[in-house]
Amino acid sequence: MNTIFWKSIKHFKKSEFTCKCGCGLNNINKDLVLLLDMARDEANIPFIINSATRCHSHNEKIKGSPTSSHLYGLAVDIKVSDDMQRYYILSKLVKIGFKRLGVYKDFIHCDIDTEKSQNVIWYK
Repeated sequence: MNTIFWKSIKHFKKSEFTCKCGCGLNNINKDLVLLLDMARDEANIPFIINSATRCHSHNEKIKGSPTSSHLYGLAVDIKVSDDMQRYYILSKLVKIGFKRLGVYKDFIHCDIDTEKSQNVIWYK
């Protein structure tokens, strides 16, 4: 994605979506970033990205699913610290139009992978 696109994003930097292993991979989908930026604007609280794009090696190391949407730049995990923040972020993601959400103890997974089941929320 070009510099002009990233200048239009209000709440995130390109580096937040790069693979955490240090390999430099960043194939994040621009539609995902736009939706996240809208949800973040709506929420008016920070969204801390724990995980976004992942290379295959990093995904294996952290025991991610072999079919993880992170591998294709279609998913992010947003850090949450308590139940109220979890509810608030989830409600804004749903309002903006996310149709695939996973709820975990300390993060929320959201993705726009249309190759997988839609209108789902799972809990682990």
